Amino acid sequence: MILEMNDVHVNLGLSQVLQGVNLSIRPGETVGLFGRNGVGKTTIVKTIAGWHKPSKGKILFCGESINNLAPNQITRLGLGLVPEDRRIFPGLSVEGNLKLGLMQVPPSERKSAEKRIQMVLDRFPRLRERRAQAGTTLSGGEQQMLAMGRVLVGNPRLLLIDEPTEGLAPMVVVEIFRLMEELKSQGIAILLIEQNIHKAIHLCDRHLVVERGRIVLEGNSKELEERKELIRRVSV
Repeated sequence: MILEMNDVHVNLGLSQVLQGVNLSIRPGETVGLFGRNGVGKTTIVKTIAGWHKPSKGKILFCGESINNLAPNQITRLGLGLVPEDRRIFPGLSVEGNLKLGLMQVPPSERKSAEKRIQMVLDRFPRLRERRAQAGTTLSGGEQQMLAMGRVLVGNPRLLLIDEPTEGLAPMVVVEIFRLMEELKSQGIAILLIEQNIHKAIHLCDRHLVVERGRIVLEGNSKELEERKELIRRVSV
């Protein structure tokens, strides 16, 4: 397994947000994380990325515990988070935001990693056209591409992607899903949170449903009946 969460609990203030989460992701696998708003999906990915610390349980990345590692240490192991709010840094150009992705790799590898910035710009021609423009002045879709591109500079083995198409125009949604299909074909594992279940389910190998801080359903996304059960469960 590339990632395992075993009986993970997380407290935020006085609230117990995660209550014994168990999940696993295989190398190259795409897993969808579905559920209503406020049930703990974003907390799960932020906990994996080190933004929140478990009060109980264990998180393993490539077989090694990452419970006590800082977010930058986890990133350098090959785990990238594309957060829901995109985290585009004000005052930095598109290229400047992409260069922040170099912080995801060890200093000894940064010179060779700079080539990946050019690869990202080749993948996103609109970002190349706007490389000198302030990142915060881009459209919503372009900012999402920038957020994903910045993580890809670090050459991750596992991507955590939180609501990548929220608020975007339909044509941009198609483009973002096309990119995720491409990443999947390259063997990058993905844990995806996405409200557009009908579109996301075709990308996923497996799906998980979260309710009240727990995984309550797991299914094979390639099986029609299991897809129907997923949609029934999250639509109730």
